[in-house]
Amino acid sequence: MSSPVSDIDLHAHLIGQQGGRRALNTPVLVVDIDVLARNIQSMAAFAAEHGLALRPHAKTHKSADIARMQIAAGAVGVCSAKLGEAEAMANGEVDSILITSPVVTAPGIERLIALNQRIGDLRVVTDNPTNVQALMNAATTEKPLQVLVDIDPGIRRTGVASPEAALALAKQIAAAPSLRFLGVQYYCGREQHIEAWADRVDAMKKRTAYLKGIVDQLNAAGLSPQVITGGGTGTHRIDADLGVLNELQTGSYVFMDRQYNDCDLTGDGVTPFETSLFVDARVVSANTPGMATIDAGFKAMATDGGPPTILSGAPEGAVYHFMGDEHGAIVAADATFAIGDAVTLAVPHCDPTVNLYDHYHVVSHDTLVRIWPVQARGRSR
Repeated sequence: MSSPVSDIDLHAHLIGQQGGRRALNTPVLVVDIDVLARNIQSMAAFAAEHGLALRPHAKTHKSADIARMQIAAGAVGVCSAKLGEAEAMANGEVDSILITSPVVTAPGIERLIALNQRIGDLRVVTDNPTNVQALMNAATTEKPLQVLVDIDPGIRRTGVASPEAALALAKQIAAAPSLRFLGVQYYCGREQHIEAWADRVDAMKKRTAYLKGIVDQLNAAGLSPQVITGGGTGTHRIDADLGVLNELQTGSYVFMDRQYNDCDLTGDGVTPFETSLFVDARVVSANTPGMATIDAGFKAMATDGGPPTILSGAPEGAVYHFMGDEHGAIVAADATFAIGDAVTLAVPHCDPTVNLYDHYHVVSHDTLVRIWPVQARGRSR
């Protein structure tokens, strides 16, 4: 039985060929290395200017190659949403990782402690005293596990639900010889996508006042948090101005999907980052006037953020409609399409779209320069 044909088999011969992007088999995940590098440098410069540690979220790109670019530009390490993502980053020579979701099962905790022994700087969050006890029992005093209290900002997803619970959990962690209380996590995920700047500022002032109250209580109890981590692409400027966080977990700035491009990130309508992530597709049928069918449907991109934006390959004003698992429709009145025409889409939601692909096809202009694996694809446990 022959092995499945991989992206490397299909496309390695195109690396270095000018215009090689146009010869890629589609649908294909494409990242513009020049734009990606500018985005990475811009966020690193912002964090440095404001005296903030930058720990970008690898759940966005799931790529050790991109993580190493971020660290080379000044990031202190990365965040991972899941233990499996953290293991993939560690396998890719990333040595400082914060796991931003609790690890609670016995097999997971066993893997967590093994990872703590393997890399120099592992951190994990918790929101439950039973979990703290399990971590304490599994960790070692020779290399204590660094733990942060996860604080619920009102999402009711994870995090302690009150200042009293935060203080009690911090005391429990600090009293455990095999654990080290490092600080707190506060991620306002719901606020990241509030489109209007003024509305987002108002929401974050309220949320951050709650966080500051908890930090003040910890300070008064002699448990001053070394790390106060959180924030995101949508609130990074607001977080810096409010001055409570000392570490940013921004993630999507590297790619800038449609959801973030719909937000005013600066208050003046100027977008500080550029779109670097694309799905390239082709017209496979064009038998209806003003419409073409392309080879990118539900399986080619995440659909929770609505349809993608058409960047090229169709007239201005053309719209995309999902047409099933394998297909999408490009509708543009009076347009004429031909089979084989190239169409480039900006994805609506980058994180789950990346999780659909084995590789990034890295381009500079229209030249394929590298093929990177998505090392943490599917590492959801």
